[in-house]
This record gives sequence, C-alpha cells and structure tokens, in this order.
Amino acid sequence: MFDKVLIANRGEIALRILRACKELGVATVAVHSTADADAMHVKLADESVCIGPPPARESYLNIPSLLAACEITGADAVHPGYGFLSENARFAEILASHGFAFIGPAPEHIRLMGDKIEAKRTAKRLGIPVVPGSEGAVSSDAEGLKLARAIGFPVLVKAAGGGGGRGMKVAPSENELSAALATARAEAKAAFGNDSVYIEKFLSHPRHIEIQVLGDGQGNAVHLGERDCSLQRRHQKLFEESPSPALNAEVRAKIGATVAHAIAEMKYLGAGTVEFLYEDGEFYFIEMNTRIQVEHPVTEMITGIDLVIEQIRLASGSPLALKQSDIAFSGHAIECRINAENPVTFVPSPGKISYFHAPGGLGVRVDSAVYQGYAIPPYYDSLVGKLIVHGKTRNECMARLKRALDEYVVDGVETTLPLFRALVRNPDIIDGRYDIHWLERFLADGGLKG
Repeated sequence: MFDKVLIANRGEIALRILRACKELGVATVAVHSTADADAMHVKLADESVCIGPPPARESYLNIPSLLAACEITGADAVHPGYGFLSENARFAEILASHGFAFIGPAPEHIRLMGDKIEAKRTAKRLGIPVVPGSEGAVSSDAEGLKLARAIGFPVLVKAAGGGGGRGMKVAPSENELSAALATARAEAKAAFGNDSVYIEKFLSHPRHIEIQVLGDGQGNAVHLGERDCSLQRRHQKLFEESPSPALNAEVRAKIGATVAHAIAEMKYLGAGTVEFLYEDGEFYFIEMNTRIQVEHPVTEMITGIDLVIEQIRLASGSPLALKQSDIAFSGHAIECRINAENPVTFVPSPGKISYFHAPGGLGVRVDSAVYQGYAIPPYYDSLVGKLIVHGKTRNECMARLKRALDEYVVDGVETTLPLFRALVRNPDIIDGRYDIHWLERFLADGGLKG
C-alpha cells in the first residue's frame, strides 16, 4: 500500500479521494490554486501545497508544479480524480519516469481509449457491440457522403480525439452532411487540437447505459452492473440511476460478462467505465472512460463496494480481491448533480453560500465539498454537490429522493435544485420512460417555465 497520496484535483472528488485514503490509513496531500485555499479538502488533508493561480492551466493542469508538490511532500502516488489530468497518458508516463505511481490505468490504455476511432476498433475486436459507422477518420466530404449513404441517414459526426458533446453534429440528410463535417472538424480542432472526425449511425431514441468495471492488469476483471445516464443536457449527464429501468437481470448479466471479458483480455488496470447507447434491445459501444466517473456513487450504493478504495488498492499492486460471484446488487440508487446555475437558463452562479443544509436520513448520501460561508469560484465547474439516494425498490428510491430534494437548502447562489424537484414529479421520470433526448425536449417545451 502507498504511504502518501497526492490528490491532483479539487472539489467533491478531491474530498472523496481524501476520505478513501483516510480509511486506508494513507497520508494525504492536497494541492490547490490560490482560489481554492479555503477548500474543504485543503482543510482536511495532512498536508497542502499551493500549485498556482486560479486558471487551471497554471495550477491543476500544471504538470511541473504537481511534480514539485510530490517531491517536496514525499508523496509516492498521485490520484487524478476525474477531469483535469485524469485521462492524460503523458502525465501518467511523466509520473512513472520520476518514480511516482499513477492511480489509474496504464498509459497505453489511456491513450488507446482516448482515441475514439481506435477505441471503437478495439471494442469490436474484443467482441463488444459497436454502432455502425466508419472504420476510421473521414478524410473528405466525398468519403463521408459515401459512408453515410451506406450507413443510412440520419448520421452523427463525432470528434475522434475527445468527447463531452464537443465536435459532435447530427446530419439528418445528405444536404446537411457537408456543413456538419465542417462544423465538427472546427470544434474538434479548437477543443482537442485534433480535427479528425468519424461518422456513426444516429440513433433516434436511445438510452445511455454504462458498465462499471475493475481490472487488476493481470487478466482478471469484474463488472459492477450498469448505470443509466440518459437524462442529459448538451451531452452532459445530470441524473443517473442504477439499475436501469430499461434492463432486466438477463440482459444485465450478458452485457456485463461481455465487457468484463474484454477488460480482462486487455489486461486493464483499475476502474473504468464502458459506455453504450441502448435502443430496441441492442447495445452500441460509444467510448470507454479510463478513470473514476462522477456518477460512481450509485454503483457503490447498490453493491456496497468502495470504488475509490479499490482503485488505490489495485494501483498499489494488490490483486483483484473480488470475483464476479462476490458482487451482489441490492436495491436502487439515483444521483442528482446539483450545480450552481440558473435552473432555467443554466448560466453559472458563482458566489458565497450564505446558508447550506444537506438532507439526511436513511439511504441519503451527499457528496459535496461546499459549506456555509464557502465561496464558489468562477474559474471551474459549477458543481455544488451530488445527492445520492438508495432504496429497496425504485419506487422507494424516488419517494426518498423527492423528500431529500425538498430538504436540500443552498442560499446565496442559484442552483438547479428546482429543476430536479420538477423532474422527480414528472410522470415520465417516475415511470422510467426517458431517453437521451428527453431532457432537451422537456426544456425546449418550457420545462420549469411551463
């Protein structure tokens, strides 16, 4: 086991990692920008190091500063959390060259899955079902048109080197394909420094289903069920649940076994998430995230397994202690991502929290790094916290979630709490009848304004 872990992140995920380290008896180092000097994880860590001014490129993305922090504190491992440098293969390689462990997968797996075209090829080779589409990057409009005609319109043009909705455009027909290719290439170049794009079949009413996996790098792997992340705005997840209302035990076991087998074949190390679109009983691979996910707590709630502790253990060289038969799914869990944003316009609302009250009670968990008097800085994401609720059944979970949302109080900044209070009272959400386009339609029809 490691002696001291440097947490190369901020906010709720930094606090989440710190808590896992504390339970393992591992010393912690918090790094922070000058804007985060009063952050909760900085207050609770054994040591803290300021690594630069507020802009992320000068602090949380500043690799020399992070290396210096490791050197001066004697840390022997780095946990990158999610975002920032968590899927940066070069960062993992630089750490290794300086004798520091990276709590995550091998650089070659980060690099492989970071290239969406190569990831799709690898998934197909390993027996994971993929969306019909181009085998590689589309080099010209003429090639794109030929491929799109073969696939069938509508098609989706996607950036090869990134995600999060950037460099992604729908072409409903031949007339719109050229513009979609040009726009996607421009966005991809600006966001990722790589204008390569590829084409996939556009699915009209899919759900977003992802499978959580753990591997030990030695050919052993397990899956921990699925999460349904279909409620999204601009391809950003807002509401996640497990198990999915759309799957049954047989389907879950089949796709889970397929993914776990592939992860074992790859000799993948650590936690990862394989993401699919699911429509009409079929799964279509879209990407793999080689890090801990924001929504990992819903899996923890239904399995009782601490995924961050498992990440740390596996990275330290411990074998995978879990067998598939050890993993049992109990009840239902839902997570709401509460952001400091206007609930109608989604404009960020940084500022000082004048009053904060988190809900509690049986089956209620709040992962948040904010507190009363804390000032949410304008430089980073606007996440206030994640409300995660567990119940014996989905109906019990929904009832508990309604109650917990009504208890949640955040004053001083605008939040998306009113949106979630409306969602959990909507018949489609109550009955689990939604897809990845549902929330956009809800908002376009007036949402909270209606």
